[in-house]
Amino acid sequence: MRRNSQWIGLIAFLCLTLTSVLQAADKTGVQVEAWGKTPDGQKISLYTFTNKNGLTVKMTNYGAIVVSVETPDKNGDFANINAGFDNLDSYIAGHPYFGSTVGRFCNRIANGKFSIGKKEYTLATNNGDHHLHGGEKGYDKVVWTGTPVKRSGASGVEFSYLSEDGEEGYPGNLAIKATYLLTNNNELVVDLTAATDQATPVNLTNHNYWNLGGVGSGTIHDHLLKVEADKSLDVDEDLIPTGKLNDVAGTPLDFRTFHKIGERIEENNLDPNGYDHCYALRNQNGKRALAATVKDTKSGRVMKIYTDQIGLQFYSGNFLTGDESSGGNDYQTLFCLETQHYPNSPNIKSFPTTILKPGEKYHHVTVHEFSVED
Repeated sequence: MRRNSQWIGLIAFLCLTLTSVLQAADKTGVQVEAWGKTPDGQKISLYTFTNKNGLTVKMTNYGAIVVSVETPDKNGDFANINAGFDNLDSYIAGHPYFGSTVGRFCNRIANGKFSIGKKEYTLATNNGDHHLHGGEKGYDKVVWTGTPVKRSGASGVEFSYLSEDGEEGYPGNLAIKATYLLTNNNELVVDLTAATDQATPVNLTNHNYWNLGGVGSGTIHDHLLKVEADKSLDVDEDLIPTGKLNDVAGTPLDFRTFHKIGERIEENNLDPNGYDHCYALRNQNGKRALAATVKDTKSGRVMKIYTDQIGLQFYSGNFLTGDESSGGNDYQTLFCLETQHYPNSPNIKSFPTTILKPGEKYHHVTVHEFSVED
């Protein structure tokens, strides 16, 4: 009897130990929870994935949106550095693309028109006279299918969506996958792929808004920024590229060495003022390379961005108002660094093509590497 009791005790101990091990391992996996429904009844989920170092990313299949990114500062204290909302209703009510996966064509297309061969297509004009970030209902406002994934040293979610022929005026059925992975090397990897059955322009990106001091910690003026580019795209008064590339040397756009974001921000003469410019990155050969480095000296947080794309849109949160749609975030308290092909490319022959054809594969990878320094 005593021997049986000893066996029972040992088995109970092993079960408790195994449970503890599984729970510890599960923390580095993907947690999925119900997060409400859209007005038309589609179920929305919240995905939480954490790496072995405690960094945590939350995402939702509504818009394939990054809801939050929690990283440590130089003292080991964690804070969310990516702007978003803690509820679905706020996203549905409207927002400035917080954390969204954006497409079919991110950034601007002049006058909402482009041609492929002799056929002209007309898109929604949702930014004055121009088309912006996919139109009235871009990919930031649709429901994606989310599948948790676990790979060696990483976990995350693979989102998929079929953008049907004629959606927002675009030709062709476009099958898209957006895979977001958090690695044990403290990297947030954004891997975007697409295939089409008709020739169509494709230019996808992620639209995270960052503040390395922590969301709500104040302006981003003291953040140090370095951009790996010698030229930026010349634009007109509506921020539409003209096709010309300008040297950044001697201008407020010169971030070839580290400068504070706020150091020359008032010299740009935009309305509202700030940065909203696309850089022509030195990496023009399709290989992944460093695009930008941002540092917040107060918290010690550092973010490096690597990409295989040719362009980087730098936006300093000029249209944030502090109201509910801005998540309470004020003017220039957040910044975006959006990797992409050049805006308005379908209308500018000198720009590398963004037309995806049947049988071809669109593939875009961007890596955000997080670290700290004293």
